Amino acid sequence: MPTLEIAGPHIVALTAVITAAAIWAIIMAARLTRRPRNRLGPSVDLVDQARELKSHGQIQEAVFLVRGETGMSQRAAARFVNRL
Repeated sequence: MPTLEIAGPHIVALTAVITAAAIWAIIMAARLTRRPRNRLGPSVDLVDQARELKSHGQIQEAVFLVRGETGMSQRAAARFVNRL
């Protein structure tokens, strides 16, 4: 009766390819969740709210609001609020 060889070079190579594909898929999924691409720019209501917070001296709250609504980074939201 022939024996079945389980651990051969083909199995090792196949395992490496599957592992690399899984890692690539995880990295791509993480990148897509950090930068949503289908969101529109800030709405007029958001601009008005952020401008009002800034006028009351609540700049950090305005930055937090912009980040929460748009998904911008801290730096981008701070630049946006400073330009209002």
